[in-house]
Amino acid sequence: MKMRKMIAAAAALTLTAACFVSCGDSEKKESNTQTTTEAPTAADTTAADTTDAAEVETTTEAKEEDEENYDTGDASLDNIRNQDEIGDSELLVISFGTSFNDSRRLTIGAIENALEKAFPDYAVRRGFTANIVIDHVNKRDGVLIDDIDAALKRAVDNKVKTLVVQPTHLMNGLEYEEVTDKIAEYSDAFDKVVIGEPLLTSDDDFAKVEKAITDWTKDYDDGETAICFMGHGTEAASNAVYQKMQDLLTKDGFTNYYVGTVEAEPSLEDVIAKVKEGNYKKVVLEPLMVVAGDHANNDMAGDEEDSWKSEFLAEGFEVECLLRGLGENEDIQKIYVEHAQKAIDSVK
Repeated sequence: MKMRKMIAAAAALTLTAACFVSCGDSEKKESNTQTTTEAPTAADTTAADTTDAAEVETTTEAKEEDEENYDTGDASLDNIRNQDEIGDSELLVISFGTSFNDSRRLTIGAIENALEKAFPDYAVRRGFTANIVIDHVNKRDGVLIDDIDAALKRAVDNKVKTLVVQPTHLMNGLEYEEVTDKIAEYSDAFDKVVIGEPLLTSDDDFAKVEKAITDWTKDYDDGETAICFMGHGTEAASNAVYQKMQDLLTKDGFTNYYVGTVEAEPSLEDVIAKVKEGNYKKVVLEPLMVVAGDHANNDMAGDEEDSWKSEFLAEGFEVECLLRGLGENEDIQKIYVEHAQKAIDSVK
């Protein structure tokens, strides 16, 4: 299986028209959470494996239609937020994107809804950075989501004066830098422009995310279960956020919680080695990504022999996969609201 590559988030940046200043389940019964449970069999134990957001996910997510034999949900239920008549103040939510319709609505859409509720004086709009995702959704579902250029041009055409941009990226990484560079190209068109911070920026952010994910999975914390989160990973220095989260979990006594990545370190092999040191009977897998898209459904929970699920089954563990993105978690949504509030306060 090809590993799906994604660009991570980057350093926070506040912009004005004149200058730029740096700123930088647990509920098994949840209606919006899909779970899959499989116990190892003799056939399973011969399999092998390796495995978004934030989350942020990329490209093989956009498969050709004739290869896509699964249902990702009803695209018409998702508010793509590309309406005109924006007004003087816009809150533009920038995401990598996903072609998984239900996950897009339940994660990115939920974050946008939380921001709209928190900031009624701002028109909330959407922009995706992954054109391959945009093109795939448009071709498959007839739904066209704005890319970042289209979203910014829409703001210009609507004569927006104050533009607040809140990315849903997980970290200060390469893609976040690309977003800030792109917005800089349009800065002269607005009176004020400011960019909010990604999810994991400050130590306080890490503590809040730790609490959110451990509260979310507490029903599985029974002493016999290893709870493993799958991040994307990046070759950039920002990849350190995954080890930092692991270290924080361990320090705070969540010694049965493990963090790994698809593309970098800690690797799946690292996570399996750590889990095998314990006396666990079961492994719960969940994405440490804003959306539950291609990586979660294929690299993590897929049936191919190199998925995380298959690898853990091959080691003799019972495996349960929680197909939900961080964006579904209300505590995670609140962090994005706090970051947007900080950005808005900086231009008042």
